[in-house]
Amino acid sequence: MNHVNKETAVFGGGCFWCTEAVFKMLRGVISVDPGYAGGKIQNPTYEEVSSGVTGHAEVIKIDYDPAQIGYRDLLTVFFASHDPTSLDRQGNDVGTHYRSAVFYADSRQKEAAEGFIKELQASVPSGQPIVTGLEPLVRFYPAENYHRDYYARNSSQPYCQVIIEPKLQKAQRDFAELLRKRQA
Repeated sequence: MNHVNKETAVFGGGCFWCTEAVFKMLRGVISVDPGYAGGKIQNPTYEEVSSGVTGHAEVIKIDYDPAQIGYRDLLTVFFASHDPTSLDRQGNDVGTHYRSAVFYADSRQKEAAEGFIKELQASVPSGQPIVTGLEPLVRFYPAENYHRDYYARNSSQPYCQVIIEPKLQKAQRDFAELLRKRQA
């Protein structure tokens, strides 16, 4: 088996069911795991995070091969797949646990995200401020197993059809060059 150089990115962009499904489509992505980060309690449960008292955000942890996809590409898809100008909410999902955040692992990721946000802010037509937070990744807590591959296992559910499916179609349209090659 070939040795793959692996790096990790952690993003909070609202509901992790949506962001997990989008990032699983990208070439060079080794794995995408839903979970929690940025809060003050250890080993939080979904119910605790959803209550809004833990300080955690719903996030995804992306392990990727930087030879196939770069951190900047991941940032591009991340910022395009949610509303980075919406404070503590994405659509009908409201609360700090749905906040837009980049959880950086090191100074290189922090600087890349800061630069990207600055560029993005300069291009926002409405002039609305980008509210995406930059937070150090202290610890990632995996979500419960029933959250993994949620879209793949529940694609016919109304939430998946109305909320997730349009995000996937948008990503397929806007980021075709970053998608995995389909098997024949």
